[in-house]
Amino acid sequence: MEFNDFSQMKKDILAPEKLEIGETPSLDAISEIGQEKIESLKMSISEINTLIISREQMSKQFFEDGELLKSEINKFILENDRIPLADQREIMREKNDLRGKKVTIVESQLKERIDCWKDIANLKKERRIYERELQEKESRMNILGGFLEEN
Repeated sequence: MEFNDFSQMKKDILAPEKLEIGETPSLDAISEIGQEKIESLKMSISEINTLIISREQMSKQFFEDGELLKSEINKFILENDRIPLADQREIMREKNDLRGKKVTIVESQLKERIDCWKDIANLKKERRIYERELQEKESRMNILGGFLEEN
């Protein structure tokens, strides 16, 4: 445990709104202060988990919508195969435009896949930081609680 960490913990425990000068902190006072920070970290971790799930769902919906659009474009292309030869030049131009739109959709889907992966990786990194901090705070609370129980 670093000196700065212990000093901060001591300041938190001896906060003027909680204790009078010279008063020995009780185990309840320490638990109350530490529990607030622990609950805050747990809430942050829970919110990040919710964001990860939401991001995955949003990405999945994006892909489903893209697949639906590509399917509709394919149907439209197939329906126009029965047009008389006189109008084929215009139809070919439209088909090529629609194929271009399909390519754009596929590119968007690939970009979304990469963006989703990056977003989730960043959220998981942030979650690991909070989990590590939570683990440290819980460990400190246990150690400090053990010291006070001995005295």
